[in-house]
Amino acid sequence: MPAPAVKICGLSTPETLAAAVQAGATHVGLVHHPDSPRHLTLDQAAKLRAQVPPHVQTVLLLVNQQPQPTLEAIAAVRPDIVQFHGKETPEWLALLRGHARVGVWKAFGLRDAAALERSRKYQGAADLLLFDAPANRLPGGNGLRLDWTLLAGFRPFMPWGLAGGLNPANVADAIRQTGATLVDVSSGVESEPGVKDAGLIRDFLRATQATVAPA
Repeated sequence: MPAPAVKICGLSTPETLAAAVQAGATHVGLVHHPDSPRHLTLDQAAKLRAQVPPHVQTVLLLVNQQPQPTLEAIAAVRPDIVQFHGKETPEWLALLRGHARVGVWKAFGLRDAAALERSRKYQGAADLLLFDAPANRLPGGNGLRLDWTLLAGFRPFMPWGLAGGLNPANVADAIRQTGATLVDVSSGVESEPGVKDAGLIRDFLRATQATVAPA
């Protein structure tokens, strides 16, 4: 199988952004959510976004933003993709997707098999579903592991990715068990909440490469 796409989320410094890019991340995530230890102002996010090379996609994470602030954030940061990590409805996402020239991802917490079935409502409203552990203190980035068995035998109805408690030690196993073609990590490559560790970022990327089947 080919190497999965890898998103390093919650980056906040030029140094850790560079580490993610140099290690081979395909996506970098910038968080604009004041309750998060990874929060960036729009000005901070725009400055980091300007340092992302063209071959890497920038993902701006928003949570329960109203329409006008959402459009202002997109205009300020100019991301390739907006990841919605709150209670955004399929109708709202479909409307935005039809008017804003950005990709739309929706994070979706999986608690049980019924939740996996409910995620189908986002088919056609988002470009990708990011399956995560259920929301806790924060909508995401809590370090809680998603129960991978919920995805056993999963037949995708739209593009999807895997998040929720991934780290360098377990990501290869997660990919093998679920068949995920995109993995997303935040707290799993941190030395403390909100502080990314360049060494852990490199370890995470190496671990995902270990899942590539030989030609």
